Amino acid sequence: MLVALERFDLRIPGCRSLKQKRHVLTALTAALRQRFPVSVAEVEHQDLWQRTAIAVAAVGSDQHHLRRVMHEVEKLVERWDGTEVLNAELQLVWPEDR
Repeated sequence: MLVALERFDLRIPGCRSLKQKRHVLTALTAALRQRFPVSVAEVEHQDLWQRTAIAVAAVGSDQHHLRRVMHEVEKLVERWDGTEVLNAELQLVWPEDR
């Protein structure tokens, strides 16, 4: 089993309220879940209007396939209207067998 985990630090420059931020985030996370077999969560900056961090995770057995999926996720996040990627960090984790 292999886990791919990517964290995106995002800026949402057009937001003037938490309500606007939630609208942008809800649309982005729904699109990610709909297009890819991933889990998505906001993991930081919940109280800031123009900043957020989201984590995207996928589980599989093939490293090449997971890297491809996460690359497509990156492309969608990078071109998402109204957001700017400040940083993206991908980790592949092989959990120890128990």
